[in-house]
Amino acid sequence: MQTGARVTIFDTPLDTLSFNQTVQLARESMVTGRTTQQVSLNVAKLVKMRSDAVLREDVVTSDIISADGVGIVWGCKLLGLNGVQRVAGVDLMFAILALCAKEGYRPYFLGARPEILDRAIEVAMAKWPGLKLAGAHHGYYKNHEEESVLKDIVSSNPDCLFIAMPTPKKERFLAQHRARLNVPFIMGVGGSLDIVAEKVTRAPTWMQQAGMEWLYRVFQEPRRMWWRYTSTNAEFAVLLASALMQSFRTKLRKQYAHRN
Repeated sequence: MQTGARVTIFDTPLDTLSFNQTVQLARESMVTGRTTQQVSLNVAKLVKMRSDAVLREDVVTSDIISADGVGIVWGCKLLGLNGVQRVAGVDLMFAILALCAKEGYRPYFLGARPEILDRAIEVAMAKWPGLKLAGAHHGYYKNHEEESVLKDIVSSNPDCLFIAMPTPKKERFLAQHRARLNVPFIMGVGGSLDIVAEKVTRAPTWMQQAGMEWLYRVFQEPRRMWWRYTSTNAEFAVLLASALMQSFRTKLRKQYAHRN
């Protein structure tokens, strides 16, 4: 599926779609029934992809690759990659759920702990009146139970599928089963059902805009998030600095060649 212009950051394609354009593509997929898979790219995932070839393949073969984190957007700007806008995965999920409630599309939730999933469904029904779920299943099923989960999704015939699993589990699940599921719009939403369920709160708007939402997550879940964010942010900073230095050297060589 052709979604529009793309740029490449550290050998990874990234769409230059706006938030509204992304929502519109999700709607078009549900109207036409054409499968469209969206993936949200943040610094942690970009760094992990560099050492995980399977994850990389799962991401780059997605139809829409959005800049989920401010760090990715800032990195693109520093590297002179124009047009990249932030499309936060949780905001996109909320917008599509609102669209479903308004136009009658039926989502399926897959993932999270059973009690979190139940609470998320309860909150979603109250937050978006008129929302009708095609179905739901928690993400803590055993390997031998996966077949029944797949059958439940297929028989529910949802218009969109939100997979609340960690990376790279959700990407692998989609790569393996996307064709069989035959769901129009699919996206991995990580821990977004925790936010819907109000177990985890989002950072204040000013922190989101300042690119410090990751720090807010660390404060909320220090044991789980501290090493993940500090290590990947540091590696991304090194990659960015190296790329900027290489760009600077290339410009100097060109200037020297031109003078001589």
